[in-house]
Amino acid sequence: MAKATPRATPASRALDKAGIAYAMVAYAYDAEAPRIGLQAADALGVEPGCILKTLMAAVDGQPVCLLVASDKEVAMKRVASAMGGKAAAMLKPPEAERITGYHVGGISPFGAKRRVPVLIDEGSLADRPEIHVNGGGRGLQLRLATTDLVAALQAQVVVLAEQ
Repeated sequence: MAKATPRATPASRALDKAGIAYAMVAYAYDAEAPRIGLQAADALGVEPGCILKTLMAAVDGQPVCLLVASDKEVAMKRVASAMGGKAAAMLKPPEAERITGYHVGGISPFGAKRRVPVLIDEGSLADRPEIHVNGGGRGLQLRLATTDLVAALQAQVVVLAEQ
C-alpha cells in the first residue's frame, strides 16, 4: 500500500543539488518487521536484491557507510580489508544516528550530516540498471540508476557480502 506523496528529505535534496534523476517511492513501513529491507521489497513488489540496505560500521574506529542487498549479510572481515584496516564492527544505533542525522530504519547514504566513505557490495549491483536505497525516512525509498548511485557517492564497489 503506497503512502501519500512524500516530502523532500536531506537525501532527496542532495540528489536534486547533484542533478541526479530519481524517483521517491513511499511504502507502508512496518517497524516490527524482522528485516526492514525485505519488508520494503515486499511492500514495493520488487526483488529483495533490488533494495540496498544502508548499514553504518566503523573500521579501526572510523565510520563507514555500507550498502548491500537486503537479502545478503555483510562479512566484517571484508569491510576491514576494503578499508585497509584491521577490525570492523557495526555502529550502535545512537552513534549511527548522530553521524548521519537520520533515525535507524531511515538512514540514507545521501544527505548525511557527516560525509563518510561508502562501500557498495559488488554482487548486490549484479547488472541492475536501477536500484533502491533509503530516502532518508522510514517507509521511503529512492530509485535511481546504479551508475548514478556509485558516482554520486564516490563509492568503492567491492565484495562485502558473505559467500
